[in-house]
Amino acid sequence: MDAKDRIKQQVTGHPVVLYMKGTRQLPQCGFSANAIQILKACGVDEPFTVNVLEEPEIRQGIKEYANWPTIPQLYVNGEFVGGSDIMREMHQSGELRKLLTGEKAAS
Repeated sequence: MDAKDRIKQQVTGHPVVLYMKGTRQLPQCGFSANAIQILKACGVDEPFTVNVLEEPEIRQGIKEYANWPTIPQLYVNGEFVGGSDIMREMHQSGELRKLLTGEKAAS
């Protein structure tokens, strides 16, 4: 299985997937640590995480998969959400929690 197939399997096989540097217990960069803290604040204590520092083919492949140049990258229900800055903005507005819990916006 090549990197693209593995990535597709990961993002579609888990409700919340975070590609990051390090692990959720020991993030290896500030942006990844921030992403984990935001997910925890939204009630996601154990997202499926992939340490791109241990998998160079995934580190490059995920950038191509989403056409997004930076890590971390968050996927929810198979859809690319964004990186650390987008996660922070969505968290501040309450939009990320709604996305993660499946809560519908009031119409």
